[in-house]
Amino acid sequence: MTEITETTTPAELDLRGVMCPYNYVKTKLKLESMEVGQILSVIVDDGEPIRNVPRSIAEDGHTILKKEKVGNSFRVLIRKQG
Repeated sequence: MTEITETTTPAELDLRGVMCPYNYVKTKLKLESMEVGQILSVIVDDGEPIRNVPRSIAEDGHTILKKEKVGNSFRVLIRKQG
């Protein structure tokens, strides 16, 4: 399993300004194009996006590694699971 290290460069998806449920759909589509174990960094807005995207992605079976506030937005690190 891939560990987050200094040399791990996650794929990035900036979804600031994208409304629900489109931010979840775009996240899901990006994860589908990635290999198991890869890390995706998603930037979403406060409110519904930060509440719904991590929950929905976790329900899909992926692992939420970290949620952190970045300015007025949030970064969510996701590890793709099989």
